[in-house]
Amino acid sequence: MKLFGLNLFGSEEETVEVINPVRYDATLDTGAADKDLAKRLENAASLVNDEEQPVSGDLGIVIKAREDRDRLVAVLYEEARYGGTVHITIQGTDLDALPPNPTFDHSQPVPVTVTVVPGPVFALGSVRFDGDAAGRDPADYDLIPGGAAGSRLILKASEQLLRDVKAEGRPLARLTERQVTADHRTRTVDVVMGAISGPEADFGAVTVKGSRTVEADFIRRYSRLDKGGRYSPEQLQKASERLRELGVFSSITIREAEALAPNGTLPLTIEVSEGKHRYFGFGAEYSSLDGAGVQGYWGHRNLFGEAESLRIEGKVSGIGATTDVTTFDYSAGIVFTKPGFPVPEATFESRLEAKSETPDDIYEAQTVIGSAGFSYELNETDTLKAGGEIAYIRADDAFGENDYLTFAVPVSFERDARDNKLDPTEGYWATLGAKPSYEFFHGSVFSSFEGSLSGYLGLGAEDNIVLAGRLSAGTLIGADELENIPVTRRFFAGGGGSVRGYSFREISPYNEADEALGGRSYVVASFEVRTKLTDNIGIVPFIDVGTVSTEIVPDFSDIRAGAGIGIRYATPFGPLRLDVAVPLQKYDGGSDYGIYAGIGQSF
Repeated sequence: MKLFGLNLFGSEEETVEVINPVRYDATLDTGAADKDLAKRLENAASLVNDEEQPVSGDLGIVIKAREDRDRLVAVLYEEARYGGTVHITIQGTDLDALPPNPTFDHSQPVPVTVTVVPGPVFALGSVRFDGDAAGRDPADYDLIPGGAAGSRLILKASEQLLRDVKAEGRPLARLTERQVTADHRTRTVDVVMGAISGPEADFGAVTVKGSRTVEADFIRRYSRLDKGGRYSPEQLQKASERLRELGVFSSITIREAEALAPNGTLPLTIEVSEGKHRYFGFGAEYSSLDGAGVQGYWGHRNLFGEAESLRIEGKVSGIGATTDVTTFDYSAGIVFTKPGFPVPEATFESRLEAKSETPDDIYEAQTVIGSAGFSYELNETDTLKAGGEIAYIRADDAFGENDYLTFAVPVSFERDARDNKLDPTEGYWATLGAKPSYEFFHGSVFSSFEGSLSGYLGLGAEDNIVLAGRLSAGTLIGADELENIPVTRRFFAGGGGSVRGYSFREISPYNEADEALGGRSYVVASFEVRTKLTDNIGIVPFIDVGTVSTEIVPDFSDIRAGAGIGIRYATPFGPLRLDVAVPLQKYDGGSDYGIYAGIGQSF
């Protein structure tokens, strides 16, 4: 069995029955290719990579060789080596000179020789845009005379050119020409691209196919394509992503009609395939400081036919940090979500949660929270949230045993301009929130304000290095005495999502008895250099810095920092993460290091 490409148990080799198996012995000569090009050629040569696996019949070797030649030539073209050649012989005979049904000597593995002559690197020569593409600047598509001329770059430019023409509201736009001419004398490549834009059009009638239990009218409405408006490829992409995020469909395809309707609009068809609506699962996390955590959940993604979801979840954490089960952290909750209510841009969510937490013996708290609220998408990147929350807290902390009953009105704004939510390489993510509150038992009024900003910058053509930074801060205003604010609402720092190297919530102001008080304000900053070693494996050196203060503005009198290095392993649902960090200014009796494991980037 394999998981994420790793063999967990069983034989690494799989038995595959091959009819009339023929074995061969392949060699690859990459000539004067540099190290990087040679590696790419080796990876593309299936004759070499699959050498241990026999092919079916003598013709199987020929077919594999022809496919390899096409792949190797494609690699050379991607590297702008248009004068390169690939020569393959099988048992001493040139591939193109073999008869239609060759017969080889099987007394030993059939020898196959692949010889690649890379040739010189070509530069881009002249670039011309014709037709309705005329007048556009080729430099906007990275087509610069004298610059890079790889086939992938040229193909990408043509695809972007077509998208840009279509983005002008012209759904019938098409490329009429994509001509690439290599001049071997000057070692340059001349490019000509042409396009026909076609008429401008609005989105027209929307038809839904494939829905069974999810109402077609809801799909049409939630896509927001039924509102009409000028045709836009970006809006089609957004509609597809929006429907996919509902979690009720295994596949989504939005098809454009090949011709405009009589009224001049473009008809659309949304084709969906529904997945399983009921689901269950479990997860795990680990920190050497705070112990292990396990969680389980059950859910339904389509309760009433409009993708309403119900999720019941439970979690236990702090396992292993102590052997006393009464000091573990427990939580259980139920969440109901109704998307597209009362308008397509809005989502209603209600939640009921109970939890008991004892973070590193800093405090004990039992909490029951009920909340309900709406989120509203202002546009593709901006979301506004507002709601109400009531919470009962029984706490035992530095101020003794206290009960709290609070009513709060949380309001927040989020802008998500990341290119990828699971593993961003560019863009930024900003949040800003306020939570006005009233505590009934102590009669105190207070409000918390928090904000964060994360930014990402990819370096190199393939974003093999990503600089990632995050800055977050918060303040609590109101309530004359700190003890009149529930301990769960005061600020702490430390742990895997904050300053690594310290225990969860270890960073705090302390009283003379060395008891953690929690603070009225905090600032936390993190910086990472996410470096890819291979397509799947990366390393991440990082540093986190934070401070928590009893004043409404941090006084920075006690700044704590942690530094370390992490490993990332890419999977389809986000990178697996393992971080090791040490505190640069540890507390007396505090942690010496921390190990953190989870799914997804740290921020």
